[in-house]
Amino acid sequence: MTNLNKSILLLIASALGFSLMTLFVKLSGDVPTLQKTIFRNGVSMIISFFFVIHFKESLFGKRENQPLLLLRSGLGALGIILLFYAIDHLVLADADMLNKMSPFFTIIFAAIFLKEHVKPFQIYSILVAFLGTLFIIKPSFSLDIVPYAAGILSAIFAGGAYTALRALGRREQFYTIVFYFSTFTTVILLPFVIYAYQPMTMQQTIYLLIGGVFATVGQFGITLAYKYAPAKEVSVFNYFTVVFTALLGFTFLGQVPDFYSIIGYVIIFGASFYMFLKNKGGEEVSADLAKK
Repeated sequence: MTNLNKSILLLIASALGFSLMTLFVKLSGDVPTLQKTIFRNGVSMIISFFFVIHFKESLFGKRENQPLLLLRSGLGALGIILLFYAIDHLVLADADMLNKMSPFFTIIFAAIFLKEHVKPFQIYSILVAFLGTLFIIKPSFSLDIVPYAAGILSAIFAGGAYTALRALGRREQFYTIVFYFSTFTTVILLPFVIYAYQPMTMQQTIYLLIGGVFATVGQFGITLAYKYAPAKEVSVFNYFTVVFTALLGFTFLGQVPDFYSIIGYVIIFGASFYMFLKNKGGEEVSADLAKK
């Protein structure tokens, strides 16, 4: 199997993992958002801890990488809290697709903070994708827009977290980064969760634990996928999450996205696929020039 095929399969497995996480978080019902978040990251912390110990790596990374690790963890924590809020208040596929705006925000942040060159087609793709979000959000001047705003903000913070990861490069192992992030979120949220803890049934607890396991599968899958192939070549396959989430939402919750949301999905996916093709085409041209 080629590295490209490995990367694609890992991304599809990651997409399924994150979709199942989303479903079980929703099924857990009326549990405070911070409580759901700490369960999700607590499980990831335990699983990644055993990876770090097994491979005899550093638990908290190198000293020179601490600012970037802290930035990635802080932004990632805010992104997950907002995503879980959106999941609780929106159709699953809507919340998931809004969060999938994160690659576009990563491009913007990488251009601003890492001085990466933004090509015209990337700007066009970002503008078209933003148009797609309007079909999903259907803006109105009421409190109904708050969960949609949370979904967009989750993508913004996720984009910032991925930019910090890009700046980190390969200076830390993926399981060290996951452990650092999960531990940071768990420690920061623990006092708030203890103060406002809401008793849960055994079923709710099991759902959140299962959600945490699938979240870890998703995190490991996407991190490993980008080790086998550049994000430009395979990132479009991450949108399988929306397909899986929509199917799971319909099967287990009877949720059906409305017509305008479906138009929004198509527009955002189309913008992503266009960017994927342009990136791939540019890399092939560069390879041909290098051979000459």
